[in-house]
Amino acid sequence: MNSFRKLYLLLLAGTLTITQNGCNKVLDLDPLDQLSDASYWQTANDFMLAANQFYTYERTFADVLYDTNPNNAAIQNYHSDYKSDFLASQNPYSRGLNTVQTTDPNYSTDYTRIRNINYLLDKAQSYGNQAEIAKYVAEARFFRAYVYFDLLQIYGGVPIISKLLSTSSAELQAPRNTRDEVVDFILKDLNDAIAGLPAKTAQNAATELGRINKESAQSFLGRVALYEGTWQKFRNNSGRANTLLDASVAASGAVITGAQYQLFAPAALGDSAQKYMFILENQKSNPANITKTSNNEYILANRYDWTLRQIRNNVSRQANNANPTKNFANQYLSQDGLPIEKSPLFKGYATLNSEFANRDNRMQYSLKQANGYYWFGINNPRVDWTGGAADKATANASPFKPYANTLSGYANQKWISERAVADNEEAYDYPVIRYAEVLLNYAEAVFERNGTISDADLDKSLNLVRQRVNKKMPKLSTAFAEANGLDMRTEIRRERNVELFYEGFRVDDLKRWAAADVLKQPLVGVKWTGTEFQSLWPSQSSTAKDADGNIIVDGSRSFTDKNYLIPIPTQQIQLNPQLTQNPGW
Repeated sequence: MNSFRKLYLLLLAGTLTITQNGCNKVLDLDPLDQLSDASYWQTANDFMLAANQFYTYERTFADVLYDTNPNNAAIQNYHSDYKSDFLASQNPYSRGLNTVQTTDPNYSTDYTRIRNINYLLDKAQSYGNQAEIAKYVAEARFFRAYVYFDLLQIYGGVPIISKLLSTSSAELQAPRNTRDEVVDFILKDLNDAIAGLPAKTAQNAATELGRINKESAQSFLGRVALYEGTWQKFRNNSGRANTLLDASVAASGAVITGAQYQLFAPAALGDSAQKYMFILENQKSNPANITKTSNNEYILANRYDWTLRQIRNNVSRQANNANPTKNFANQYLSQDGLPIEKSPLFKGYATLNSEFANRDNRMQYSLKQANGYYWFGINNPRVDWTGGAADKATANASPFKPYANTLSGYANQKWISERAVADNEEAYDYPVIRYAEVLLNYAEAVFERNGTISDADLDKSLNLVRQRVNKKMPKLSTAFAEANGLDMRTEIRRERNVELFYEGFRVDDLKRWAAADVLKQPLVGVKWTGTEFQSLWPSQSSTAKDADGNIIVDGSRSFTDKNYLIPIPTQQIQLNPQLTQNPGW
């Protein structure tokens, strides 16, 4: 049985059931230290099975598609776009009104995971043949870095626990480590992981499908170092920032140079390629009947399978409920490569669909247009995938009004399946790390490190993402930016905003950029006053509008410096008085 199927079986439940060599192994991995040391940790396979548990720590749909985690209402999804300015919501976190909590499952869960990882690393020290288990030790180090990065983004500096503790360990009463110490610890774990992980090859691509490889760790290091490098840069610590940005450029650049991954862009899907990548299944899920084996963009994915492991989080319905904001819709360039405020191709807001005309093709495949356009979902699925009469007979079509059930007037279609599938039974993969992000990380890190970026660097990174589904759109270049009065930083960020929408990046990006002003602004929707919406959506007549006639979704947003970090739960400070609360809380 290959490791790919083993991972599926593990992820089905909290216990691991593996059938191998005719015997059935059932191993309760929660927590790891309940295992019998006398009977376990005897073979490399034991370490592999234990490391498999760590794959359940990967981010998945429930962590980004919801305001709060549907599996536990006490868990806030701190990385969700609902906490940003791109999705319409009225939650206390997006309003800057959250309070100090007694407990926080994100904090306690992360430390439980760190303990489990440390347990494997502790047992690995006494294993005879270190080469046999090097890969699984490296996976453990990757996941420890992964979990600590989550803590860093949410809380800032936190206690570093690098070994197993007992109830009397002094570390339980130790103060928080500094932010720099936590970042350095993460980067060391990732560099150690890179040294011990196999690189992707044509030979191991299938047998190691779903497992961490060298490129996964390099990509993640590029993400971490960019995050912290820009956090430090925009807080006036240029020396520290430059060191981290150099590390980000090197790590992302290594993945690009290695050429083991490519953007998903099959010719048969044309300008809809990005849309169908997100809902790709091994059952027919797109007009060209392309399956997951053709997707070489996902470097690390939380993998699902319709037979072995369905998502079980009602992804299509939840994604259908997401309401993008005007701030997000305005991010899309016109087809001439210019922002709408500069482009003569922009058609304004007079009709339901006028703002969609002549725009970046990702807009028409991420947001829904009204009257005259056909949209498919699990309740109105494709029939023969031709776009002909049979498909149209089941589609949401004219006089389809996607705005009617939204807060903002904008309706989302990203992550929504088009095939006939029951609730909770979608089986597309969640991209924990994808190549498009690596390309965008590289471009941003180069620019922020040097204050400029060459056309050659743009062409091997950002422009590949831009032109995946916009073949005729001009490339971003120094000359193009200068000729059109564009700010290079703004355009690099714009590409990231559009490409990574609804994948759990936006609020963390705003925080690392120290962009508090954005998070203070009201959330607004479509322009209603003086447009077709005014006559076709009369129920919004009493809804507040801004000076431009846009629907105000939430006008009660605030953000101060303390909101850059979430407060440490008070129970943790009671247990360890040496912990200090985050500033302002």
